[in-house]
Amino acid sequence: MSLKVNIHQNLRHLTNDLARVEVSGRTVGECLNDLVKQFPILRRYIFDKNNRLLNYVDIYVNLESSYPEELAKPVNDGDELDLTLIIAGG
Repeated sequence: MSLKVNIHQNLRHLTNDLARVEVSGRTVGECLNDLVKQFPILRRYIFDKNNRLLNYVDIYVNLESSYPEELAKPVNDGDELDLTLIIAGG
């Protein structure tokens, strides 16, 4: 199963400046694990030490939030995931 992950601008330096990466998996979590296999440095930017999403990371599947299922949310061939960071400023 092939899916695309759109990488947040602030993380692209960790993916060789790629804006989109092809991954495989049946759930959001499997897809993110495949992404991390391709770019291991990403792990510390999206997962905590218990392999949960960091509180400032949000994942969208076909422009809809994966919350509350998050990593367990099922995905289908051809879906697009958006890896976003919640950034606040003043």
